[in-house]
Amino acid sequence: MTKTAIMKIIKFFAVILISTTFFACSSNEPSGDKAVITEKQDIAVEKGQVFTVDTTDSRIHFTGYGVGKKHPGTFHLSSGSVAVLNNQITGGDFIINVRSLDLDQKEGMFQDKLKPHLLSGDFFDGDKFGTAKFAITKVEPYAANGKDTSIVEGANFTISGNLTIKDVTKNVSFPAKVDLDGNTLKAKGNFDINRRDWQMNYGNDKTLGDKFISEKVTIGLDLKAVKG
Repeated sequence: MTKTAIMKIIKFFAVILISTTFFACSSNEPSGDKAVITEKQDIAVEKGQVFTVDTTDSRIHFTGYGVGKKHPGTFHLSSGSVAVLNNQITGGDFIINVRSLDLDQKEGMFQDKLKPHLLSGDFFDGDKFGTAKFAITKVEPYAANGKDTSIVEGANFTISGNLTIKDVTKNVSFPAKVDLDGNTLKAKGNFDINRRDWQMNYGNDKTLGDKFISEKVTIGLDLKAVKG
């Protein structure tokens, strides 16, 4: 093998190493709990007292990630309810207003370019699919162990539900902290999903370099519901 050929091989592997390090260190990968995503499940039968979601005090937070950057934002809820029997959630669902997407970054480029792009057909397609839905399929006690410890402090339940975005439905399971004081129910969760499971594939190609967009998105659940 000639010296020139050896130098080309060295350069090739150097590029691979640099690219791998670049993506590993600069893509700001999500840090939420890893959600378990499966196929659609049967919706739980609601039993007991109904708590109505307070849409003015509930949010769905999200963070998308690229190379060396992240873009946090929120969605508002249009409606929702949770059923409780013997201090146990038995079922419920809520509707997410996709068109309420609001980015934390208020600079012009984010509001004028990124926000419309997220609401376009490349991502949520807000004109065609104005809402998304989460319907509870199962709620079980959560117990942390050495291999599975939630980042949500005080997580006490695993919530599973069918998440429908753009007419695609997948079942998502994640740890959550649920507090119930008799008249008010509060639930918090923080978990990662793969947006490609809902056919949002735009930009998920590492050959795009610094224009690469992570397939993972961190979701933050901040829910409040009141009795009646």
